[in-house]
Amino acid sequence: MSNRSKGWGLAVAACVGLWLVQNGSEQVTPPVPSAAQAFAAGPSVHTDAAADPLPPSPPVRLRIPETDVDTPLTPLGLSAGGSLDVPPAGNRNLAGWYRDGTAPGAKGTAIVAGHVDNAEGPAVFYTLGALRKGHRVEVDRRDGRTAVFTIDAVEVYANEDFPDRRVYDEADRAEIRLITCGGGFSKKNGYQGNVVAFGHLIGVR
Repeated sequence: MSNRSKGWGLAVAACVGLWLVQNGSEQVTPPVPSAAQAFAAGPSVHTDAAADPLPPSPPVRLRIPETDVDTPLTPLGLSAGGSLDVPPAGNRNLAGWYRDGTAPGAKGTAIVAGHVDNAEGPAVFYTLGALRKGHRVEVDRRDGRTAVFTIDAVEVYANEDFPDRRVYDEADRAEIRLITCGGGFSKKNGYQGNVVAFGHLIGVR
């Protein structure tokens, strides 16, 4: 069953941006992906061939060397409204993976979400919008293997235009989506959209 058929709505709930509200500043905002990182700009010149998918195994840690992300992973479910749940807001360095979907490295679309900030400041996926095509994402799994992904595109979507099918539908190879809040910011309503990084499996360690 595809993730889309589960009735998912918006990608990430709780996009309030408490840190920015407390700062009283709309100038201090997370990086926004450039047009060059979108699918429409074409593939990376260093596009790597897809590796064969692995058997399912829960992920335990995720690293993005280019942006110094190094975070444990916690299982996530769906909220009462059907949107993807989020990790506890009190832990700035904690991302989560959708436990009822595809495990990273297995065939299909693995979903990982993290906060862009919390009341204390920037959080684990604050720099997600700074990723570029060809950057690496490494996911340590419980079976002792590390699934290595390359970034194919990074895009930002307004809440009302979030492309559920593109983000959530199952793939024929091992793919990953990294999701956080982003887009425009309003002191009244918080973040107005989501940043999504798309990647595919290129290797295993």
